[in-house]
Amino acid sequence: MKSYLSLIPISAKVHRRQNRMTLLCIIFAVFMVTAVFSMAEMSARMEQTRLLEKHGSLSFAELFQSELGQALILTAGGVFVLILIAGVLMISSSINSSIAQRVKFFGMMRCIGMSRRQIIRFVRLEALNWCKTAVPIGLVLGIIASWGLCAALRFLVGEEFSNIPLFGFSIIGIVSGIVVGVVTVLLAARAPARRAAKVSPAAAVSGNSESAGAQLHPVKARLVKIETALGIHHAVSARKNLFLMTGSFALSIILFLCFSVLIDFVNCVMPQSAADSDIGITSSDGTNSINSGLVQTLSGMEGVRRAYGRRSCFEIPAGLNGDTTFSTTIDLISYDDFDLDCLKKDGLLKRGSDLSKVYGDSDYVLATWDWNSPWKIGDKIRIGEEELEIAGLLKYDVFSGDGLTNGKITLITSGETFARLTGVNGYSLVMVQLTGSADDADVDAIRSTTGSEYVFSDKRDQRTSGTYLAFVTCVYGFLGIITLVSVLNIVNSISMSVSARMKQYGAMRAVGMDEHQVTKMIAAEAFTYAFLGGIIGCGIGIPVSRMIFNFLIVDHFSYVVWSLPVASLAIILLFVVTAAVLAVYAPAKRIRNISVTETINEL
Repeated sequence: MKSYLSLIPISAKVHRRQNRMTLLCIIFAVFMVTAVFSMAEMSARMEQTRLLEKHGSLSFAELFQSELGQALILTAGGVFVLILIAGVLMISSSINSSIAQRVKFFGMMRCIGMSRRQIIRFVRLEALNWCKTAVPIGLVLGIIASWGLCAALRFLVGEEFSNIPLFGFSIIGIVSGIVVGVVTVLLAARAPARRAAKVSPAAAVSGNSESAGAQLHPVKARLVKIETALGIHHAVSARKNLFLMTGSFALSIILFLCFSVLIDFVNCVMPQSAADSDIGITSSDGTNSINSGLVQTLSGMEGVRRAYGRRSCFEIPAGLNGDTTFSTTIDLISYDDFDLDCLKKDGLLKRGSDLSKVYGDSDYVLATWDWNSPWKIGDKIRIGEEELEIAGLLKYDVFSGDGLTNGKITLITSGETFARLTGVNGYSLVMVQLTGSADDADVDAIRSTTGSEYVFSDKRDQRTSGTYLAFVTCVYGFLGIITLVSVLNIVNSISMSVSARMKQYGAMRAVGMDEHQVTKMIAAEAFTYAFLGGIIGCGIGIPVSRMIFNFLIVDHFSYVVWSLPVASLAIILLFVVTAAVLAVYAPAKRIRNISVTETINEL
C-alpha cells in the first residue's frame, strides 16, 4: 500500500451497505438539480422559438431579461439552494453515523501515526470518492427525466408545449448537477471530518468515541420510565447529531409546506372547474332567448356527455335585511343541478354554506363574496314580494375578472327558483361537455342542431386541463421524492446511530433490560427527533410558506386570502410519524436477534 489514501476504495467496498443511503442522497441531489435546470432551459428554448416566430429575432440574453426568463432563473435558483441545504443535512447525517460506527478504525489510524489533518483529508476524499458513482447516475437520471417530461408535455399535453424540444441536452443542467453534487459532498463532509480527527488513539481500544463525554451523573427519570428517559437522553446529548436529525425532519416539513404553495398558484393561474364546457351557446342579444328544450335535445346527441344552461337577469331592485326602499340592485343567475353540484366539487363554497337548501323551488340562494362584502350567511334579501335567504357564500366572485364583488351582490339560484321569481324559462347560456370520443363530426352536428340564431363557440382548443395536470404532477413528484428520500435518510441515520451504540445496548441487556424496554428506548430517541423537528419545521415552514403565498398569489390575485394549510400539515406530519415508526423497527429487530454476549462484543 503506497499511501493511506489507498484505503479509500477498500473502505468503500467494505462499507458498501452502510454507504447506500449517502450515495442515494447524492444521486437525489444531482438528479433533481439536473432535471430542474434542464426543464428550465427547455422551457426557455420553447419560449424563444415562440417569440422568434412572433418577433423575428430574440437572443438568449434578451429572453432571460424577460418576465418569463427572470421567473425561470428565480425558480431554478431557489430550488438549487433548497436541494443544496437538504443534501448537506442528509449527507452530513449519514457520514456522521458512518464515522460513529468506525471509531475503532480511526483510533487505529491515529495509533500508527496518522495526523488529524490526514484524517480530515481521508474523510473528505472518501466522500468525494462516492461522487464518482453517484454524480454520473444522478446526471443520467436527470437527463432521462427531463426527456420524459418534455415528451409528455409535447405529446400528451400539447397546446402551448407543442414546440418544446425533445431529447435536448442542457449544458446548464449538467454543469449544475455536477456542481451541486461536489459542493454538497464537500460541505457535508466538513463537520464529520473534524469529528473523525478528534478520535483519540485510546478509542481504538474502547471502540467508543463518546466515552470521554460520558455522563458522570445518572439520568433522572421522574415523569417517565427509565428506558424512555434514556432514549430522550441519547437524542439530546449529542448536539451535532441532534441538529442533523431534527434538521432532516424540519427541512422535510419546510420544503413540503413551501412547495405546496405551488399547487395553489397553479390553481389560480389555471383554475379548473368541473363545470367547464367544451361548447358554449349564447343568445345573440344577451337575453334569455334560448329555447329551454335545446338542453334536452343536445343531451341526447352523439358525443355529448351532458348539456346544462344558465339564465340571468341584471340590475334587479332589491332590499337587504329589511330595506323596504329597494335601494340595492342585484344580479340574478340560475344554475342547473349539475352546475350547483360543481360548486361543491370545486371547493368554491365558504364554510357554513348549506347547498342542499338551494336545490328545487326554494327561498334560498347563494351569493358571491369577498373580504369587503358586508353580507353573510343568513341575511335576507327581498325581491318584489319574495324574500330570499342567503344559504351559502362563494369564496370569490366567479363572474368578475378579478374575483372581487366591488360591492355588487350576485345571487345564484336554482332554475326553478329563478323561473318563479322572474317568470323566465329560456336560457341566456347553454354549455355542453363532450365525451372523450367526440370528434369534429359530432361538433358539426351540434352546430347544425343549434342553428344560426345563436352564437356558437367551440372552446376545445382553450382547454388547460393537460397543462394543469402536467404542472401539478411535477410539483407532487418533487414533493414525493423529497419526502421519500428524507424518510429513508431518517430511518437509515437512526439505524446507524443505534449500531454505533451497540455495546451500550449490550451492557443494558446484560444488567437486565429486556427487549421491550430496549425498543421503547429507541422509540423515545426517534420520536424526540420527530417532535423537535416537527416544532421547528412548523415554526419556520408556516411563516415561510405564507410569505411565498403572499408573493406568488395574494399580490396578483387579490381575492385570495391565506389560510393555515391544515391538509398539507396533516400529510407531512403523518409522514414524519411514519418515518419515526419505521426508524424504530429495523434497529429493534436487529437487537432482538443478537444475543447479549454477541452484542457486548460488538465493535
